[in-house]
Amino acid sequence: MNDIPRTAVLHRMVMPTHTCPYGLKARHLLRSLGYVVEDHHLVTREEVDRFKAEHGVATTPQTFIDGVRIGGYDDLRRYFGLKVADASATTYRPVIALFAMTALMAIAAGYAVDGTALTIRAAEWFVAFSMCALALLKLQNVEKFATMFLNYDLLAMRWVPYGRIYPFAEGLAGVLMVAGALHWLSVPVALFIGTIGAASVFKAVYINQRELKCACVGGDSNVPLGFVSLTENLMMIAMAVWMIAKPAM
Repeated sequence: MNDIPRTAVLHRMVMPTHTCPYGLKARHLLRSLGYVVEDHHLVTREEVDRFKAEHGVATTPQTFIDGVRIGGYDDLRRYFGLKVADASATTYRPVIALFAMTALMAIAAGYAVDGTALTIRAAEWFVAFSMCALALLKLQNVEKFATMFLNYDLLAMRWVPYGRIYPFAEGLAGVLMVAGALHWLSVPVALFIGTIGAASVFKAVYINQRELKCACVGGDSNVPLGFVSLTENLMMIAMAVWMIAKPAM
């Protein structure tokens, strides 16, 4: 049995003001698979340009195994049969991560305040925290969100500024519901934007059968419009109705 480790030659950019992250990832991947890495640094822009011209490549890092050029980091993953992320692929991962974290936050808050993790108040916090987190994602780039929102929201298509107002309204309602304060303001806001949002999504997806990206987690998402956005709006409606009915219970 041959125990001699295989060797890979890696050329990557390591400059005083920039170290290529994909070069670091390529080196880590090779080492994790048992390769000895001959790590060659390209320390100046001139060295980088000369290397690219010599090998006819447009990017670095570049990996060579057994004298054969494999390519960059994604090419290296393909060479080893590993999955390569598709930046344009639709995914529910951002939404799953968001709701999982807000659920844990609500459970933690409930335990800290009441000493019990699963309470009605924790359920209220889950919805309110989710509204705040969703608003935060939209507020990272309001213009991108508003542009994507115009594809399907019924009110925004009639009155364009509503797309820029929506994240602030959702965030305001969420914060007030976390605090349990000013129900006279948070309830109408949540009920208004939730109802319009639900109607808009239902019409676009389930009546008009349109395939769109959801603006619910910001303007850069690849989450498909449909169940997730409808759930976001129905949660706001349910929370508003609960806040109205709660004092009478």
